[in-house]
Amino acid sequence: MKTLKLSLYLITIFSSVNFGFAQNVIVKGDLTGSEDKKFVISYLKEGEYTKDTIQPIEGKFTWRTKMDEPQKVNLYFKMSYFDFFVEPGTMTLTGTVGDYESYKVTGSSIQDEAEAYYKSISDITQPLNEAYQELHSVAEENKLTVEKKIEDLRALRDQKAKKYIAKNPESMFSLNLVSDKTIVNDYEDVVILYDLLDAKVLKTNAGKKLTERMKILKRSAIGASIPNFVQKNVKGTPVNLSSYKGKYLFIDFWASWCGPCRAENPNVLKAYNNYKDKNFTVLGVSLDNKEDKWKQAIEKDNLPWVQISDLKGFENEISTYFGIRAIPQTLLISPEGSIIAKNLRGAMLHEKLAEILD
Repeated sequence: MKTLKLSLYLITIFSSVNFGFAQNVIVKGDLTGSEDKKFVISYLKEGEYTKDTIQPIEGKFTWRTKMDEPQKVNLYFKMSYFDFFVEPGTMTLTGTVGDYESYKVTGSSIQDEAEAYYKSISDITQPLNEAYQELHSVAEENKLTVEKKIEDLRALRDQKAKKYIAKNPESMFSLNLVSDKTIVNDYEDVVILYDLLDAKVLKTNAGKKLTERMKILKRSAIGASIPNFVQKNVKGTPVNLSSYKGKYLFIDFWASWCGPCRAENPNVLKAYNNYKDKNFTVLGVSLDNKEDKWKQAIEKDNLPWVQISDLKGFENEISTYFGIRAIPQTLLISPEGSIIAKNLRGAMLHEKLAEILD
């Protein structure tokens, strides 16, 4: 245990140093299964996201760039991806394409820090993954119990993250922990972690991106008011969000291509049927970009409520305003037009609606 603590301490020193000028980054890779397939590495360069296309030869490649600070980069093949931390210097990457567990990065102290941290919370993440799997097969009457188990485990995982960030506020990995949580976590939970970060890491390019992200995420905070967006329904008729004032409105962000969204549709339909006569309705906001696929999914899933979209995918004006980067996501709006709950799904959706409307 003392050795682990010392290693984490030394890693944190290296990962929190102040990088202020561009330095060489070299990643030498040997990926089984890549053959001669091209892939993309996405990363921050001079404050903006950029992509480099890599052409391996018999699975081997060398990627060179310049960075003024350590960061997490994303490696994308057509059907798989892997993210890892790089920093100035030379690193190696080995593994088998599509097998996340097989990837191994050496030469990156922040990657070492990340792996040590995730190993330290495996006693939470393993039962959490098992609970997610259980949710797919458990009987309907037991779903709420499993969902609350998942909620408790996620809360415990967030507590661990909070303790880690509080002890390592200058770490670039701590910054990344907070950034990752802005994808699906609520603003109220993330801002607690954000406020723990040292001003030095918030001045980095990644830190500035996180600060911008927090401002957007705050728009979906509990109590925030909903602007009057207008988008067209399946018939091409404009729909005003303001027209729903006076009702409890469940805004469901989804898409025809989103498997979890489609799997959740029967549950939303059940809630709609139970409460449509109790001053409650649903509004679907689709992140589709193909009109025919959108309409086919609505018909196939028998969704009777109003559906709107600007057919711009993740660039949808409404989802962009709220900073939505993953679906399904939901907002429950009060008759006065303010957010009162978020990300209600499964049995927890019915529990919340029963609390408010029954």
